[in-house]
Amino acid sequence: MPVTSPNRRDRGSMTAETVMLAPVFLLFLMFLVGAGRVVEAQGEVNGAARDAARAASVQRTEDEATGAAEQTAQSVLGDECPPQVSMTGTEWVEGGVVSVTVTCELDLDFLGFGTTKQMTGNSVVPLEQFRRVE
Repeated sequence: MPVTSPNRRDRGSMTAETVMLAPVFLLFLMFLVGAGRVVEAQGEVNGAARDAARAASVQRTEDEATGAAEQTAQSVLGDECPPQVSMTGTEWVEGGVVSVTVTCELDLDFLGFGTTKQMTGNSVVPLEQFRRVE
């Protein structure tokens, strides 16, 4: 009568465990990549708002400031996340402030879920008190 060891019955269990855990591991990696991209994009949008507010604050007229803010946000974010720029809350007077909000839709389709996330960044820059504005 041949003697079978208890380990012989467990043969192949490691393969089955790997096959069952591989999709969970891949989903976790996809989640990490997506979360990292969202954090990176939020930093880019915040930077675009900061740069747009600074570019707007050195202009002489409010129309020029709006154009400079839109152009700066577009150059910072590019075509990957087309920005919408709002200057709501801007006080265009000597000693006032320029308030810029940049919003864009981040496409997360590369993860295979076909979703987007709205990213928003705000920045407020003071106007010089003794600078002439029109």
